[in-house]
This record gives sequence, structure tokens and C-alpha cells, in this order.
Amino acid sequence: MRIVDYQNIHQMLKKTVDAHSNITAYRWFLGTDGTSESVTWAEFYDQVKQAGKSMMSLGVQKGDKVIILSYTCYKWTLIDMANTTIGAATVGIYQSNLPEDCKYIINHSDSVIVFAENKVQLDKILEIRNEIPNIRKVILFNGSHPGDEGIISFDEFMKLGKNVTEKDLQQRIKEVTPKDVATFVYTSGTTGVPKGAVITHDNVTFTAQSVENCVDVRDGDENFLFLPLAHIFARTCVYATMLVGATINYARSMDTIVDDLKQARPHWFPSVPRIYEKVYSKVVSGAEAKGGVALKIFKWAVAVGDQWADCQLNKQAPSLGLTIQHKIATKLVFSKLHAALGGRLRFCISGAAPLDPTIEKFFIGAGVIVLEGLGMTENTSFTNVNRLDNFRVGWVGPPGPGIEQKIDEDGEILFKGRNVMREYYKMPEETAKTFTADGWLRTGDLGEIDNQNFLRITGRKKDLIITAGGKNIAPSAIEGHIATSKYINQVVVIGDRQKFLTALITLDQDNIKAYAAEKGIAFTNFEELFANDEIVQLINSEVAEKNKKFGSWEQIKKITIVPEFTVENKMMTPTLKVKKNVAMDAFKEQINAMHPKE
Repeated sequence: MRIVDYQNIHQMLKKTVDAHSNITAYRWFLGTDGTSESVTWAEFYDQVKQAGKSMMSLGVQKGDKVIILSYTCYKWTLIDMANTTIGAATVGIYQSNLPEDCKYIINHSDSVIVFAENKVQLDKILEIRNEIPNIRKVILFNGSHPGDEGIISFDEFMKLGKNVTEKDLQQRIKEVTPKDVATFVYTSGTTGVPKGAVITHDNVTFTAQSVENCVDVRDGDENFLFLPLAHIFARTCVYATMLVGATINYARSMDTIVDDLKQARPHWFPSVPRIYEKVYSKVVSGAEAKGGVALKIFKWAVAVGDQWADCQLNKQAPSLGLTIQHKIATKLVFSKLHAALGGRLRFCISGAAPLDPTIEKFFIGAGVIVLEGLGMTENTSFTNVNRLDNFRVGWVGPPGPGIEQKIDEDGEILFKGRNVMREYYKMPEETAKTFTADGWLRTGDLGEIDNQNFLRITGRKKDLIITAGGKNIAPSAIEGHIATSKYINQVVVIGDRQKFLTALITLDQDNIKAYAAEKGIAFTNFEELFANDEIVQLINSEVAEKNKKFGSWEQIKKITIVPEFTVENKMMTPTLKVKKNVAMDAFKEQINAMHPKE
């Protein structure tokens, strides 16, 4: 693979604009009736330049940091590209972050401008306004805030650059080098204070090219994006799509994904495992709710799909009989899943956390190829991914071109490449801990590499459980498998220095409520069900069934049902990862009750 040494992100964008000027670059939906707005690559580029000039009129200099506090949307991408075009750096903040979190990131990053999505996000800024002295101006993506000179609407912002000359803009563009900072990406922080990973222009342009050479992205493709752009996984997908000149469709919100998918009809999209888990649970519970003949047909179709997946995974041609059965299964069952995903999906990508092999194999059997990959904030969210012509369940695939991988003596996965961040901003000690003496990036993941350079994640170093009996257990696989129960939502396995494993479990509200209604279990508040004997017995039986996959030392012996882990109660990150240390601290008494001292 030949990597183009782009001077900066703008040069990569300009190449696409020149080649695809009249192709739709971005589309966003206005409602469920199919109405949408869009821009071509030429129109997008004009708006990028306009926004860049407006930024210059606000005094934004090369190296300045600009905050975007918003859910994923077209304007997020527009401002990100305007920032990088003039040599400023984008700092994304999740729309779910609390005012205190926003204050920390704004001040730690030394940011000078804030773009806020709407009044909800603006209110957070107003609450901390006196504590963020470097902020010169707040720009609202949507709405206005009259009577306050420090806050302007997006339309007002876009007009500010009318007196900045094209010559001055082009001079700024020329000054941006591969080593300059494109973005600070703050880790969502499952533990400790968020760290700002410094990602350069070269990190971005290299990674986009490495992704392009691994993923089947084509001219005319439609991508679908709902992941938060504050997370580098979503941004890398944007940059890779931009490199090819394909189209991105933006979801209106996390709540409208189902409707927006049907409108977008994507050829591919990236997601986190949580979404696949939810879809799987909904499909299974829907079939079981119908019962009778419909359920028998569903189970038959899943069995056929399992055989079909085995053929795909083993690179074997299916028999004529299996091919006919799979076509019938697709028409009767799987076609509904295809339609829900837009009807022309070639593949999906799963990243940011492990995907349970049972769920992955179900999708493959249904004719929806899910390619699991690996990345982290510190390596521009890409190192490995399965390929359409060479994929496995339970593995994250070979590394992308230009990326090196190896396993350290203690089993930790290490990486090298131009995708690796420069440093953590203003955190030299943390930076030093993240790299080996010879410059390899430490991931904190444990894994193995086979003779075909495929990588498999076996656990996290910090999550590794060592039982009182000396058994080393990686809990993520156990948690993922137990969570495939339609009645179970989230799982946290406990057992470090204990004689056996236990778990905190949250319930799937829809399916538990349906079960309670079917069994005539009365309740006025959902949490009343946590201690209900029939519900506890149900969950224990589900866990016992899932336990059969594991050795005796890996099986869950006791469970406690607890309220859901959410971003709002600070037990989950904005990227939908459970903060285990926070959850375990919150339910310390319940954990102690499962592990009584002798």
C-alpha cells in the first residue's frame, strides 16, 4: 500500500472535492416523512472556507483550540474541518457531559471558542461561564440567545468572515503541517481524570488511508452515522469516508436511529456492540412473543443461519440444499432484519468494545456481515479490522497497512505506526507510562496473535480477576455472553481475590415487564421487581444456562440485580462502557453480601 504524505487534512479534503464536486457529501434528515437536506462536496468546501474565515475574524490563531459541545450532526463535521483548515484544533465534548465535566475539558485544553448544539448545551456553558475565562465567544448551532454579545447564532457566525480575504485564508492553509495538532480527544474515562490525546494531521490522514485499504468503501456508497463525534471512532469513519468521497447520512438522534436507518438505506455503518446487542435482543424477544408456528420458523431460520455462518467462516461453499434453505429463511425471517437496516447493507463495523461471538455469528447467519475491529483514542481509533473476504468471529482481524503489532512479555498488546498520538496534553507522566522505552504504545489489552497476523483480545490488564484459588479470569467474555439473555441488560463480574465469581446485573426493562405481565406479577415501580422471587429465579436460571459455556472457575455463583448503569448516574461512559470501579463502589454493600467474610 502506498501512503500519500498529505501536508494536512485540508489537502486530503481538496483532493476529494476536486474529484467528486457534484456528489452528495453529507445528508441529514428533518423528519420521518423522508424530507432531508444535503450538500455536495463543492458546497461543503465553500462552507468550510466560509466558516474558516469567520473563525479567523474571531481571532482564532493557528494552534488555538475550539470546543464543540453537541450531538453528531452536519455542523459538527463542518466546524471540525474549518478548524483544521486554518490550523486550529477541535476539542469535542459529549452532549451528555455534565457542566463540571465541560469546565474541566474547556480549561484543561485552553480552548477559546465554544460551539454549542442548542439551549440544553448552552445552559451548561452559562452555568460555568464565570469559571471558563478563556472563552471569547459561544456560537449556537441551533437557535439564538438575544441580548448577550458573547453568544451568537450560527448564521451570524457564518457572516463574520466576509471581510477576510481568500489570500489570507490560503496563507493560513499553507502554514498547517503534518505535525500540527488536528484535535484533542479526551478519553471518556472509565477510570480517573479524562486525558486529552493529541492527534496530529498526519495521524488523521494516515489512518484514513489505512482504513480505506481494509474496508470496502466505494464511490457512491452511503454511510450512516449516529455515534458521537466527540469520540475518535466516529471521526475516523468520517475522515475515511471523506477520503473516498462517499456520502454520510446523519441520524437525528439516538432515539430516531430505527427510522433514520430506513431513510438512509446505507451500504455500511459503524457501531458499538451495545447497538448490536439491543437489536439481537429485540429480534429474539419479538419472535418469542409471537410463539407458535412463527417461533418454530424463527428457530429453524436461526439454525440454518448458524450453518450458513459456519460455511462463511470456514471459507466453504454451502451445499445446494443449505443455499435453498437459507434463501427461504431469508425470505421468511431475515428479510425483516435487512429491511430494518435499510435493505442494501453490505457490512457493518463493530468497535470500541468486544462483541459477543454469539451475536456476531447470528448477524452473519442472517446475511448481515459484522466486521469487528480494534482501536483506541490513543491510536486514532484504528489498528485492526476483519476484512470482507477474510473475517472471523471473536477476533479483531489483522492490522491495517503501516501499523505494527506485537505481544509484550506479560501478554499486553502493543502497537506502532503513524496512527499513534503524539502525547497526552499537559500530562508528561501519563504519556510516559503509555509508551514502552522503545516507543511502542501500550494498550492495556491482553491478547494473542496467530500465524496469519490475526489478533484476538483475551481481556484487559486492569480488569483481570485473580481468584483466591489463583485462577486468572478475563471477565469481558463472561459479561458479554451472559448479556445475550433477552432479560439481562448489563453485567459486571466480581471476584478478585475471592473464592468464586459473582455479578451485578441490570434488567432489560421491556422484556422483564412483558414477562411480569405474562406471569401476573403486579408492580408499581420497576425496581420492585429486583427483589421479586419469580424475577430473581428467572435471572438465576438465565445465568445458569449461560454458565454452561464456561469452566467451573469461570461460572457466576451469585448475582445481585441492581438499577441500570447510565451516563446520568456516572456509571457509564458516553461511549456506553460501564465504569466498573464506580459501579462496584456504588454497590459495595451488595457485593460484600455476596462474598461474606468467614
